[in-house]
Amino acid sequence: MGTRDDEYDYLFKVVLIGDSGVGKSSLLARFTRNEFNLESKSTIGVEFATRSIEVDGKTIKAQIWDTAGQERYRAITSAYYRGAVGALLVYDIAKHATYESVERWLRELREHADLNILIMLVGNKCDLRHLRAVPTDEAKAFAKQNNLSFIETSALDSTNVETAFQNILTEIYRIVSQKQIRDNPDDDHRNAGDGVRTISVEPTDNVEARRKQCCQT
Repeated sequence: MGTRDDEYDYLFKVVLIGDSGVGKSSLLARFTRNEFNLESKSTIGVEFATRSIEVDGKTIKAQIWDTAGQERYRAITSAYYRGAVGALLVYDIAKHATYESVERWLRELREHADLNILIMLVGNKCDLRHLRAVPTDEAKAFAKQNNLSFIETSALDSTNVETAFQNILTEIYRIVSQKQIRDNPDDDHRNAGDGVRTISVEPTDNVEARRKQCCQT
C-alpha cells in the first residue's frame, strides 16, 4: 500500500496520548512495522514512525508520534501537539484507572492542540476481554457525548489496529480535501501534475536524533 517514503500527496501528523502502559507504542509498532514485542518497556523522549496509505488514489503519509514515557512525568508540552491533525486517545480496557484518565487527557489535548483536531477514543488490549474493566457501551457513550469516534483494538493480535489508523487518516483526508475544494474553486484549471502537500509536519533534526526503537508504553 505504501510508496517510496519521499513521495506523497499529503502528510498528516497524528499523536498518541493516554496513560503509560496502555499500549500506545505497541499500536504504533503494529501499524507502521507490523511488529509486537511482549518484552517492550517504556522509554523517555519522543518517538515517531511513518507509514503511507492510499486513499482515493492519493498517497497519505502518516507521521505518528508517541509520548514514549513522558506521560509519567506530566512533561508533555505544546510542541508535541503542534501541527497534529489527528489524535488517538488510548486506554486499557482491563484497567479502569486508565479510562478514568481519559477526561484529563482530552482536556489537555483540547488546550494544546488545534481546535479542529480529529480525536478517536481507543480501548486497547481487547484480547484481554476476560479481564475487561471498562464496558464497551460506557466508552461508546462517552465518545458520543464528547464528539469522538470510538474503536476497540488489540496490538497483540492486530484486532482493528489497521482499521483505527485507516479510519482516522481517511476522515482527515476527506476534511482537508473538501476544504481545498471550498478554498480553491479554480483547482480544475491547475496543471494535472501540480502536487498538493497539505499540512506538512516534517521531523526536526533534534527529534530525529532522539528516535529509538519503539516499545510499549
